[in-house]
Amino acid sequence: MGEKRQRVKPRPPERAPGQPWRIPVLQTEVPATGLHVDLAADAKVRADIARLAGLTAVPRLEASFDVTRHGRSGLHVIGRVSATVGQICGVTLEPIENEIDEAVELLFVPAPAAVRGQHGWKEVEVRLDDASEPLIDGTIDLGAVATESLILGIDPYPRKPGIAFQAPNTAERSARPFAALAALKKRRG
Repeated sequence: MGEKRQRVKPRPPERAPGQPWRIPVLQTEVPATGLHVDLAADAKVRADIARLAGLTAVPRLEASFDVTRHGRSGLHVIGRVSATVGQICGVTLEPIENEIDEAVELLFVPAPAAVRGQHGWKEVEVRLDDASEPLIDGTIDLGAVATESLILGIDPYPRKPGIAFQAPNTAERSARPFAALAALKKRRG
């Protein structure tokens, strides 16, 4: 109960192709009391994420994570990702902004490792349950966690508030896709 978590300022982000936001955290950097990290993406990162996610813009992207140790070699991440994203309304085709607020809870456990046996190197299988992610080389990437959470929170069918799709009215019954089939069925009777 009165556990105090250490607050840190993240290292400058490293950028890699296909990964617009990288904030690596080594397992060894996480103290026993835990680690609190607040993140805010800069303009370049937000523009890259907008392109990656097919958005018109990402004016705001922030994340807050608490990272704690899990067992001897795992990490547990709990937090929130919030953002403002620019999209195109699927009905009116006008630009709109949507708010995203996604809760995050992930468990990272060590990835399978290669070990040297009597007959050379071999893979050692470590079972990951469905709720866990691989901890690769003792590192997690909070930038990737935030980016993935943002993308999962995007509304795939955005609409302006109060706008609903209405199918066009057709005066002719024959304009319906199965009208000819219905007429044939009536004739056969």
